[in-house]
Amino acid sequence: EEANEWRAHLVEAVAEYDDKLLEKFFEDPNSISEDEIHEAIRKATVDLSIVPMMCGSSFKNKGVQTALDAVCRYLPSPLDIEDTKGLDPDTGAEITRKADAKEPFAALAFKIMTDPFVGRLAFFRCYSGHLDAGSYVLNVRSGKKERISRIMKMFANKQNPVDFIEAGDIAAAVGFKEIKTGDTLCDENHPITLENMFIPEPVIAIAVEPKTQADVDKMGMAISKLVEEDPTLRVNTDEDTGQTILRGMGELHLEIIIDRLRREFKVEVNQGAPQVAYKESFNQTITHREVLKKQSGGRGKFADIMFDFGPADPEWLKENEGKSFQFINDLFGGSIPKEFIPAITKGFETSMTTGVLAGYPVRDMKVRVHDGSYHDVDS
Repeated sequence: EEANEWRAHLVEAVAEYDDKLLEKFFEDPNSISEDEIHEAIRKATVDLSIVPMMCGSSFKNKGVQTALDAVCRYLPSPLDIEDTKGLDPDTGAEITRKADAKEPFAALAFKIMTDPFVGRLAFFRCYSGHLDAGSYVLNVRSGKKERISRIMKMFANKQNPVDFIEAGDIAAAVGFKEIKTGDTLCDENHPITLENMFIPEPVIAIAVEPKTQADVDKMGMAISKLVEEDPTLRVNTDEDTGQTILRGMGELHLEIIIDRLRREFKVEVNQGAPQVAYKESFNQTITHREVLKKQSGGRGKFADIMFDFGPADPEWLKENEGKSFQFINDLFGGSIPKEFIPAITKGFETSMTTGVLAGYPVRDMKVRVHDGSYHDVDS
């Protein structure tokens, strides 16, 4: 009964986007066939009126087949959508390409993969035109021609070589020397730049390190290949801790990356949460006077300085991105000679390496020197 109730809700919602189906729904909801429901969902999807949502879990292999069936059943073919739009790389003028084999060739590389037998595979979608194996294409980003030695239709991990592809086809090619995800490939006589792919920002990070010294270089090379294949995977070395940080789209994403390092590249790694590089900073401004007097016979040492120090001004930080020390010289009347200012500045900058609370580096500090005195001989 509950299933029938929710089916009725589904039919009613879909019928709102199809007049004929709506009439049929009011007459007899049970007379609407499953094929009619699928057709109405597809029509509304192609019109961008709805976005079908499927339930499932790739990790547990639940609902994957249903989602793939929905892709074939509801999503538009190249002939169902508007012409592809791009830009002339030289003039910036808008260009359109019809999903027709007679149009100039235009394709977008959406995935790079390293195959142990054939090397680098570039997956791309052909938006227009015709491409033969062994022919040359222009990579608009690099401005270089590349020869495609082989073209293959991919079915899971099976490679089926083909002689050519046409508008609407998705294929993989071998022979590229320089290609990245999001590159536009086109006829060199009819250049076009297609819309770049949107790459979301990572949402989770882990720290990794090789288990043995022998794996250090192997890990670096392996991660470089994985980053080349997967633009949603980011890697960086933390300047403060020296850790290698992997960033990805979720726990499962990074678990797969770690598994691939072990399985495909034979690199054993330890993983854990990134270390937090703590910093210290001020939350209020205070005034201080520092006096140094040393006399042990002969020439002595003397310094006298008054200054305010506290948090840097927000406006200054915005205007000086990447800097952390704001210094203001408000001395007047020659209380401290100007040739001493560089040494004063350097002294404050050096002191920022070790904070007073826990010894962590100090950030975003403002110092205003406003008074002091000196000795003609000892300063």
